[in-house]
Amino acid sequence: MSANGAVLVRPQRIDQVIPAIVEHDAVSNHTFEAQRQLRELGFDSEIYARIIGPGCDGRVHPLDELGQRDASRQWLLYQHSIGSPAAEVFARHRGRKLLDYHNVTPAKLVERWIPPLGDEARLGRVQLARLAGLVPFAFADSAFNAGELLAAGFPIARVVPVLVESDNIEAPADAEVLERLRAGKAQGGSDWLFVGQLAPHKAQHDLVTAFACYRRAYDPQARLHLVGREMGNAYRDALRRYIASLGLTGAVELAGSVPVGTLAAYYAAADVLVCCSDHEGFCAPIVEAMHRGVPVVAYAVAAVTETVGEGGLLLAEKDPPRVAAAVHELLTRPGLREALVKAGRRQSDRYSLEGARRAFREAITEALALA
Repeated sequence: MSANGAVLVRPQRIDQVIPAIVEHDAVSNHTFEAQRQLRELGFDSEIYARIIGPGCDGRVHPLDELGQRDASRQWLLYQHSIGSPAAEVFARHRGRKLLDYHNVTPAKLVERWIPPLGDEARLGRVQLARLAGLVPFAFADSAFNAGELLAAGFPIARVVPVLVESDNIEAPADAEVLERLRAGKAQGGSDWLFVGQLAPHKAQHDLVTAFACYRRAYDPQARLHLVGREMGNAYRDALRRYIASLGLTGAVELAGSVPVGTLAAYYAAADVLVCCSDHEGFCAPIVEAMHRGVPVVAYAVAAVTETVGEGGLLLAEKDPPRVAAAVHELLTRPGLREALVKAGRRQSDRYSLEGARRAFREAITEALALA
């Protein structure tokens, strides 16, 4: 029974609310997989989004279709990663509330290039604090994120790793794309890879600088592939100008958002995944790379240290010569690359899809018990 004497019953449905949902996005993929898990647990479950991107039609409902059913039978799970009016809709709903936290990028990292995103990030932090008093049970991608939940006032914050899209770690490589990448490799030089939104907080500009140092000092034929959807034109255009100013136009590829088979080909052709991000709440591509046998060099910031663990080379600083030297050491010191590939696969097993599914189901079960 509840504090006011009302009998609490198992909800018939646990629906999800998300500000925006798009293809080839870690939080969106996580939300779709969470829906599958909720349905397997026996709940009716739909997804409601304020913004529905291409490729999601028919799988997601507009937020204004979210109905107010019997509050004792309908719970809501909010996927929180940015400020949005969707959070206010979630807050006003009468049903019991759960929250899944993917972190909110600090506004200072994005506002110069994408002012609206800076505003949304600030709002996201404000809304997180407001929701703390309304959500009795929350979970997060990482211990780093869970710590932020507790600091914001949430009474319970469990760790549930990102439900990594199974195709991203298991799909076969697109043969045509892989052939193209291997043809480039046959000309000599190593292949650097980074997967993530083309956005200032992902710091592709720092990665390009480190790559330029690497080509100058160690490997003049190396290539860098940047895979991920663009977050606005200003940063993308500035990055292209910067690449051109360094004489790297033919050596750096901005691949954009790609299908899973193409992504698999980039992983298959990569010699190393290098991450210079200034902020990550988890970083699913690191897990994808480790799973596929691509060694990782990463700047140890936010949740990256936790995600990489002992599965890659972590750098306390990301000054370009140090990043370049770390990649050179990884690729040339006898046995190091092979050792890191093995360590990376062991680390990726900690974030296996089945393990994450189990953690998600356990969190939902605990939330039901506490109700």
